[in-house]
Amino acid sequence: QVQLVESGGGLVQPGGSLRLSCAASGFISSLPDMGWYRQAPGKQRELVAAITSGGGTNYADSVKGRFTISRDNVKNVVHLEMNSLKPEDTAVYYCNAKARRFGYAYEYWGQGTQVTVSS
Repeated sequence: QVQLVESGGGLVQPGGSLRLSCAASGFISSLPDMGWYRQAPGKQRELVAAITSGGGTNYADSVKGRFTISRDNVKNVVHLEMNSLKPEDTAVYYCNAKARRFGYAYEYWGQGTQVTVSS
């Protein structure tokens, strides 16, 4: 059973930093493509950052240069380092995994962690 558990959310002031972590368990092989999404009240869910199984990364324009996604293949943990946070970054952040096995596609989500940027 695949499980994604997020941690690290909280309340920070504008300009501050947070480091989110997503602990993955249940994968029989190495981590698949992973991503961080966020959703603010009344807004659509959006991709924040993604990292492929090969290590390639992709970022939303709104966070590029401020956020960094990384992967620890030994511990099966994905991190999202968030710097220079803005009030617009306030949202629930979700960890996502996209896996493929035996010709089938699977998608998993964490429970989400709240990030609030406010003075």
